[in-house]
Amino acid sequence: MTVAPTLLTPRLRLRMPVLADFGPHADFHASSRSVHEGGPRSRAAAWRVWASDVALWLLRGYGPFGVENRDTGGYLGEVGVYQGADYPGPELGWFVVPAAEGTGVAHEATRAVLDWLRASFDWPWITSIIDPANSRSITLGLRLGGVIDPSLPGVDPGDVVIRHDLRGRAA
Repeated sequence: MTVAPTLLTPRLRLRMPVLADFGPHADFHASSRSVHEGGPRSRAAAWRVWASDVALWLLRGYGPFGVENRDTGGYLGEVGVYQGADYPGPELGWFVVPAAEGTGVAHEATRAVLDWLRASFDWPWITSIIDPANSRSITLGLRLGGVIDPSLPGVDPGDVVIRHDLRGRAA
């Protein structure tokens, strides 16, 4: 059985998702914050999304990491590799709980995932597929060293596709 490795940063622990993570995930999907992710969604629909994302660890050997504060163990969000049936390939994505927004958690966690991808997979790059109205995620993708690549496919028309180089040094 493939499970997520544990990744550590100065402030964060990235680990295999656990059932307790579903509550904040469902809250995110029920809120207006999920509009860029196809939401808002019912709790049942959020469960289907979350369970299929977590199952990626078993099916593909990658998936989302639960992100928690190393000092308190508090859940802060989810960062990892996603690949829905309609995705053109693996995608790097993230979300954080409202209390973690603007604190650098998404940046710190995503850098750790990029480093893990560089060490674990022989991929030249990975994309982040972002709704064009999600300016905060576009800004983060670019801050991580990614570049907008209009030649790469998204999922929906107009998606902003950011390509992250996995052959070079972490941003």
